[in-house]
Amino acid sequence: MRSTDPSRRRLLQLTGTTALGALAGCTGQVPSTDDGGGSEVAPRSTVTDEPDTVVPLTASSETIRPAPGTSTSNWVYEGQFPGPELRVQEGDVLSVELTNDLQAETTIHWHGVPVPNPVDGVPNVTQDPVAPGETFTYTFRAEPAGTYFYHSHVGLQLDRGLLGPLIVEERDPHVEYDREYVVIVDDYLPGEPELPSDGAMGGSGGSGGVGGGGMMGDIRPPYGGLLLNGRLPENPQTFGVTEGERVRFRFVNAGSATVFGVRIAGHEMTVTHTDGRPVEPVSVDSFVFGAGERYDAVVEATNPGTWTVQADALDGNEPPARAVVEYESSDGGSPQRPSPATNRLQYRNLRSVSSLDGVSGEPDRTFDLTLSRGRSQSYTWTIDGQAYPDADPLQIRSGEHVRIRMINQSPVVHPMHLHGHFFQVGNAIKDTVIVPGHRGRVAIDFHADNPGRWLFHCHNLYHLDAGMARVVRYVE
Repeated sequence: MRSTDPSRRRLLQLTGTTALGALAGCTGQVPSTDDGGGSEVAPRSTVTDEPDTVVPLTASSETIRPAPGTSTSNWVYEGQFPGPELRVQEGDVLSVELTNDLQAETTIHWHGVPVPNPVDGVPNVTQDPVAPGETFTYTFRAEPAGTYFYHSHVGLQLDRGLLGPLIVEERDPHVEYDREYVVIVDDYLPGEPELPSDGAMGGSGGSGGVGGGGMMGDIRPPYGGLLLNGRLPENPQTFGVTEGERVRFRFVNAGSATVFGVRIAGHEMTVTHTDGRPVEPVSVDSFVFGAGERYDAVVEATNPGTWTVQADALDGNEPPARAVVEYESSDGGSPQRPSPATNRLQYRNLRSVSSLDGVSGEPDRTFDLTLSRGRSQSYTWTIDGQAYPDADPLQIRSGEHVRIRMINQSPVVHPMHLHGHFFQVGNAIKDTVIVPGHRGRVAIDFHADNPGRWLFHCHNLYHLDAGMARVVRYVE
């Protein structure tokens, strides 16, 4: 059974927040972060080696058809939605030439990859936006291995379709598998995205129109459905498998405003990676992930038949996104739907196979941040009462062990993403983490090893665009 309006208790259970929350109060205060506006540290230079892979990516407006009889005008890369899969070997130098054929400025952000600051793709923070008719080349060394994705970081363009997967293959995988599929889960907006109008604060319990509600008081756009690899549920993709295979699924939540719960009928999933980083394998029947999170899971094909891969919106009432797993020995027929979840992954189940360098003991610097809705009637989201870009930077120094402790004073979840770094949360290494509503608490720790200006923000696109962001700034 799918819950369309999960309670606070349910969301706490889904994300295992009680374990993470205990981290928030475990250290004392450290010195103030007011460095008096010290001089900035120059970012590390971009790679100068000859690229191993050169890819052209043109951003343009095209008509997409996610199901028969359904079409809309989207902004896409290379005429594809989602954009073309970029796949390289760990350590290879990747060069991507972005050509902007849109009638608006744009950029590309390489979500999860700790690239040098000048190619991180945040407009007016790491680069000038790419003007219509212009080109910009992003060159970086693709490491570490993992499941990532790329997307525009300008305004609400992600919700117009500017996204695609980036796979950096391991040279020595820590799990065995015979076949793999990339699974992009997304929310489908048939019109142009826009922020809710001032004063249009909705109620709860639906996806509805802009004034019509959303998860526990938030406002979700008027989504026309949920997508799996660019397809609506009435037009599902089929993943072919052979009995006896170990199949790796790389799941990416590329949605703009949706928390998804994922299940595969008839099969257990062994989660092997979170946000691209390897973890000790853990067997579950479902997992939840927020916008920007990724999970890799290996499935043993030992149950012949035709089965549904299903992604439910935990904060909306759209029919679930779905695909089909079909054994080559199957005689077709209707795919079986998943059973209710009984063994859902929680953050506390995740244990990284390696440690994060530079993070141990007490931090050198701690930020205590409050996530909340703005106090005015306008649609505003804030960190410590400040709405980006009119917000103070979080100033740090190279080499520091930095801790960010967050408390969420709003009733809605916030998937918080840090650019340019991985962080430790509990026993896992990630780059995006859900902070549940109703005073949910999460602490993250990272090593300040990548100088520059880096965005730290909620990956709900509408919360970000309404101000829930800060710049992490390296100073001397």
